[in-house]
Amino acid sequence: MADRHAIDSAIIKGAEAIDLREGGSHGVLLLHGFGDTPQTLSLFARHLSKARLSVFVPLLPGHGRSMKAFTSSGADEWIRAAEDAFLDMRRRYRVVSVSGLSMGGALAVIIAARYREIASLVLFAPYLGMARWMRALAMTHWAWGRVVGPVSASSPRSIHDPIEREKNLSYGQVTGRAIHELARVVRRARRALPSVVAPTLIIQSREDPRVSPAVADYALKRIGSTQKQIVWTSGAGHIITVDYGRERLFVEAERWLLSHAVRNATAAHSE
Repeated sequence: MADRHAIDSAIIKGAEAIDLREGGSHGVLLLHGFGDTPQTLSLFARHLSKARLSVFVPLLPGHGRSMKAFTSSGADEWIRAAEDAFLDMRRRYRVVSVSGLSMGGALAVIIAARYREIASLVLFAPYLGMARWMRALAMTHWAWGRVVGPVSASSPRSIHDPIEREKNLSYGQVTGRAIHELARVVRRARRALPSVVAPTLIIQSREDPRVSPAVADYALKRIGSTQKQIVWTSGAGHIITVDYGRERLFVEAERWLLSHAVRNATAAHSE
């Protein structure tokens, strides 16, 4: 039994947390998506590190391990882990920004609604809305989940770049219960949007097969911040942090983080 548990909880090679935290006053927490790993944010993390930002990308509970570990985890654990990572960053750095990809974007919104001292948000393809058929699957997961078992969740359209698609470490499968837990995160994040006051940059592909561009437009309207903007990209899928055109997006994100961190630090100093 102990050996079986060790196998289920063992981290897949390459899926480990990314810790690029060094000195300085500005820390950036990056949060990965549903069923995925920090690997999807590794290029962005290194870009920010070169800009002298201190970066941490935690591996969320149940992710980057086994399907059994994934299906045993859920919304409450993912939110708690993201919040704990933020609180650790807050203890280390004077200024903390948060960025998330897909479900990681939804987690970032939940945290920002509670901790209003967050300097800024950068949300890559934030999972803040589910298609109607996905909502139906989430609501009826108890009826079909155990019978059907894991189903394929991979799509070549999520990452257009074939080299980066091959590197991806996501499970490629999902269960009814996991979809239900994702829906719980989405609902909580959508309710949290009006309470977010941090300057927020949303980066979205017009060709995203998982998150409709209409969701990004909805988020921009609902988010409480008075400083908010969308940057659109094309030629990429859902995992835009590893896809075509990512370098331009990284530059936009870096500019947003640095410009708002300066204002935040100045305000804190004047107080």
